[in-house]
Order: sequence, then structure tokens, then C-alpha cells
Amino acid sequence: MTSAYDSPMRRALVLAAEAGAAGDVPVGAVVLDADGTIIGEGRNLREQTHDPTAHAEVVALRAAAEAHGGWNLEGHTLVVTLEPCVMCAGAILQARIGRVVFGAWDEKAGAAGSMHDLLRDRRLPYRAEVVGGVQSDAAIALLQEFFDARR
Repeated sequence: MTSAYDSPMRRALVLAAEAGAAGDVPVGAVVLDADGTIIGEGRNLREQTHDPTAHAEVVALRAAAEAHGGWNLEGHTLVVTLEPCVMCAGAILQARIGRVVFGAWDEKAGAAGSMHDLLRDRRLPYRAEVVGGVQSDAAIALLQEFFDARR
């Protein structure tokens, strides 16, 4: 099934592969503005930078905020290869991202519907639309290859 997010997800998958090749968990992310143009991108950089917050989503949000000229990214979309964790979901909500599109579900640490559903929690003042499973096979394959090589 094709999706309007296939092209940005392909870019996120390229970034994820770059992260894996550099020794980081292969996760990539891009931020789209309201017109669908990529204004920020990132990949996992924790191993490279020794920064525990350097998840692909946070790196992409920082780049997008810089390009946008402000932290408020309301009306923007984050496309990421793996369901965001709790930390990233918090950053997404703080940035006021309106939609999160992801590839693979994360049954161990996901915060967009798997383990937690922080992005759509009605108790919070801001919520995001969530679209999961976009090109999930490709995202899962990158993760499996990465972890299989380390076992």
C-alpha cells in the first residue's frame, strides 16, 4: 500500500542505514513543513556523540526548529523509522508536532501506541495524530540486520 509518506520515509530509511553503518541503532527521522518539504533530518547519534538524548527524532526536531526559526513546529509532521520512545514523544509534544508517522512498532519502548500512548494522551494539553506501520518491513529489516550482527 502506498502512502503520501513513502518518499520522506525512504529518506528516513537512508538516514537509519547511515546510523547503523556508524554503529548506532538504525533509526532515521525527517520533519516536514506544512507543504511536505523536509526542513530537518536526523539519525541516531548516541554512540558517535556520547549524548543519550541524540535519538534521530531529537536530532531532526533540533534541525527543523533551526530551519523554521523557532521551536513551535505546529502543523509539521515527523516521519521516523521506529515508533518514538517516551523521551522522544515528550520532545515531539514540546515542539507541538501535529502528526507523527513511523515505520516499525517498538513493543519494548514505544510511546505512540505500543507500550505507552503518550502522543495521544487526552490528559496532556497537546496531542499528535499518529500513523504507524509505514514501510514497516524495510524499517524492521534494518533493525534485525543491525542486532543480528551484534548477537
